[in-house]
Amino acid sequence: MSEISQLSPQPVWQFFDQICSIPHPSKHEEQLAQHIIQFAQSEGLDVRRDAVGNVFIKKPATPGMENRKGVVLQAHIDMVPQKNEETEHNFETDAIKPYIDGEWVTAEGTTLGADNGMGMAACLAVLAAKDIEHGPLEVLLTIDEEAGMTGAFGLQAGWLEGDILLNTDSEQEGEVYMGCAGGVDGALTLDITREALPTDYQTVKLVVKGLKGGHSGCDIHTGRGNANKLLGRFLFGHADELGLRLTAFTGGSLRNAIPREASAIVSLPATNVDQLNALFAHYHDVLVAELGRVETDINLFTESLDAAADVLAQADQVRFIHMLNACPNGVIRMSDDIEGVVETSLNVGVITTEADKITVLCLIRSLIDSGRSNVEGMLKAVGSLAGANCAFGGAYPGWKPDADSEVMHLFRETYESIYGRVPNIMVIHAGLECGLFKEPYPEMDMISFGPTIKFPHSPDEKVQIETVALFWEQMVAILKNIPVKA
Repeated sequence: MSEISQLSPQPVWQFFDQICSIPHPSKHEEQLAQHIIQFAQSEGLDVRRDAVGNVFIKKPATPGMENRKGVVLQAHIDMVPQKNEETEHNFETDAIKPYIDGEWVTAEGTTLGADNGMGMAACLAVLAAKDIEHGPLEVLLTIDEEAGMTGAFGLQAGWLEGDILLNTDSEQEGEVYMGCAGGVDGALTLDITREALPTDYQTVKLVVKGLKGGHSGCDIHTGRGNANKLLGRFLFGHADELGLRLTAFTGGSLRNAIPREASAIVSLPATNVDQLNALFAHYHDVLVAELGRVETDINLFTESLDAAADVLAQADQVRFIHMLNACPNGVIRMSDDIEGVVETSLNVGVITTEADKITVLCLIRSLIDSGRSNVEGMLKAVGSLAGANCAFGGAYPGWKPDADSEVMHLFRETYESIYGRVPNIMVIHAGLECGLFKEPYPEMDMISFGPTIKFPHSPDEKVQIETVALFWEQMVAILKNIPVKA
């Protein structure tokens, strides 16, 4: 056990420490799922799995509370696998290494997995507790939330019996969420041809790194740089004057994470290399002037490489660079109804180059269907002008706020009675599974809350220690005060 297991509340931190010790990136969470199943069986609890792999655990009510409304505690098992370039870490085999950094817990060079491991730890701590009062209780742990919401999409009617669902996937203590954005994945695929590298050309790698990155829902409004867009901007501005010929462009690793790093392999006349280095250094200064208050560690540099085997045909290169530079990115529109909340956004998340094609993966989010449709049109139009195929998939609905939510009023009253202040009632631009849960369980009353987590989906991810205790206190109080079932 690591040092975090001694933090308070100890049951929650001990479970989170165990979670960190078992690899569970998206698509590879089976080892952790089996560990949780064994735990539930050792506690004598009813545990089941559905066809897609979601885990369901049922705990009887505390004696005397059998007549309360049933509650479903919900979290997702998987975590986002992101690491710093210099960090040696295999997310499929290696444990996360958490440590205490002042008032926070973070990890050594990787994402921490507090999103949503901290919520999952609290759910497991409730199952293990013998001194927490609650009515009929279920825990739903979904799979693959971060990479496609596979578990939420696969959830079928009839598995859950509860009346109320408490989602634990929010990331700001003092805020309780009653709605979220929907989203859809977009992919631009540009077919390319290649030709031989011209003679007397030198090959160079252009690198943009050191950006903060982050969650493309929670952090899209913060003004952070997108490495894909920043490098594309340089190519658009200088490829012609330098005679650059592109071999490959690579950037980002997840469509729902703001890209922190991007690189391009280019070749150019040897006589222009010094000019390239000077322009790239100047571009660094431009970005520091534009973004330096937010992006404090911007790093741009070039590396000399052996001669490239080939380059994109000139026409294909132009189509790609223009498409990338024209592609919308970031906040498209703020909400008119909810102050300070992003309505619609697009994240140019991942760019990969293969022998015969370049693919650009994006994630569109919106609180309203028409906003999502509008940005789908923008992406499709950009792709059409560039001669690229545009495809959409993995669409998931938003979660429409319910002003009459009984559990929302209960949370607000409970929170105020504990702390003497009213929590902020929020709608989040990030996607939560609640929108998908509403399809098989349209009558289920839902809210989402959690501890304060900063910079999820990036190696800077950290959870504030004090807020974990507050989150736990709120969960225990809510369970105790769930109303009687009519």
